[in-house]
Amino acid sequence: MNSPSLSVEIAGVSLKNPVIAASGTFGFGKEYEFLVERERLGGICTKALTLKPRKGNSGERLYETASGLLNSIGLENPGIEYFLERELQSLKELGPAVIANLAGSSIEEYVEGARLLNESQVDMIELNISCPNVKTGGASFGLEAEPAFSVTKKVRDVLTGKPLMVKLSPDSCSLTDVALACINAGADALSLVNTFKAVAIDVKLRKPVFKNISAGLSGAAIKPIALRMVWGVCEMLKAKKIKKPVVGLGGISNTEDALEFLIAGSSAIQVGTATFLRPQTMTEIIDGVGDYLKTNNLLLSDLRSGFGDYS
Repeated sequence: MNSPSLSVEIAGVSLKNPVIAASGTFGFGKEYEFLVERERLGGICTKALTLKPRKGNSGERLYETASGLLNSIGLENPGIEYFLERELQSLKELGPAVIANLAGSSIEEYVEGARLLNESQVDMIELNISCPNVKTGGASFGLEAEPAFSVTKKVRDVLTGKPLMVKLSPDSCSLTDVALACINAGADALSLVNTFKAVAIDVKLRKPVFKNISAGLSGAAIKPIALRMVWGVCEMLKAKKIKKPVVGLGGISNTEDALEFLIAGSSAIQVGTATFLRPQTMTEIIDGVGDYLKTNNLLLSDLRSGFGDYS
């Protein structure tokens, strides 16, 4: 059997393969120029972008845990206008689909940011309503169905030329309800999950490591829980006969992890924290998935055969 195609379509955007660099872990791509064959990736999610530049959180920002990483970056970024003027063109020239991760502290900020991105050359917007490392906005919009619907609807209304993917928080007590609300508000795709809200204590100082107390937990430790959440959302969509793609993420560190998320119903996957440990993780996964399909005489779509076609 010839090597099977790894190409996939997410909400009308063609990806050469289902492996995407997760937001906040790959900068704007140039940071990995000498470490990763960036042109081989299916897509690149930008670091979170806000309407105006943000300095992010002060104090400790990264803290390693058993099989994981806590981060409290606080959405530090140069702002949307800087990205469009200084970063987007070089990112587009790499070849992978460019997915702009849009964050904000209010619906108004989200909407104005969406207006700017709507007129740009980005391929898709990933609406970040799930960041646990900011005091206002962020995850507060993604914890319950009503605010998730409101911000998604407002952003969808101004995106006349771009598909919208909404990134969901694992800290929601009703994740499937939030997912359905986003779909009903016009989301073209969903990505899940973002980091889990967690705490670390410095026993020498006898106080929390982070100034914001809590931070976002990512890495291999969260994979089984993230996989369960992706499975649940895919099952809900299947039960309701809703054909919307899901992009799964959360602790994916190798080919087997990626295959699990694809079999659970994901149309594509995102890799984040594992890239810090081993920059070649994503290209290894691309090769690994291709080898798995060839060895087992399968097509990429066969992995999700139990969930139907959500592309």
